[in-house]
Amino acid sequence: MAGNDLGSLLGSLLGGGGQGGQGGGAGGILGALLGALGGAGAGGAQASGNGSNPLGGLLDMLTKSGLADQAQSWVGTGDNKAVSGAEIAQALPDEALQQAAAQAGVSPQEAADQIAQALPQAVDKLSPSGALPTGSLEDIIKQQNL
Repeated sequence: MAGNDLGSLLGSLLGGGGQGGQGGGAGGILGALLGALGGAGAGGAQASGNGSNPLGGLLDMLTKSGLADQAQSWVGTGDNKAVSGAEIAQALPDEALQQAAAQAGVSPQEAADQIAQALPQAVDKLSPSGALPTGSLEDIIKQQNL
């Protein structure tokens, strides 16, 4: 499925070249989450006008949940601010987190913790110019010349 492809692309982006490595696992959980958010319809991710790029919708969710400083730091060119698994769990729709956790074979809290570790790096790498690019997430990742 597209979520698996997206997870593989994100794993490559995060440096998870080997199977079962931290980056590959983190890429898989991010791919599962973004797939869940992309399929959420009016659940928020698509409402941001980013079309087939649920990453923009995810950042909008985090911003509206009080994590604007962190999200902006990941897109910007400065240092990335940390976010906790608890903050991620509060910011995300329960349904999306549950779906991502189920696909990754971990508990929702483990999924939130993995997302909190991987998301800042993924967003930072996907926005090297200090702005979130437009287009499909798959195209944006492929443009990073992995």
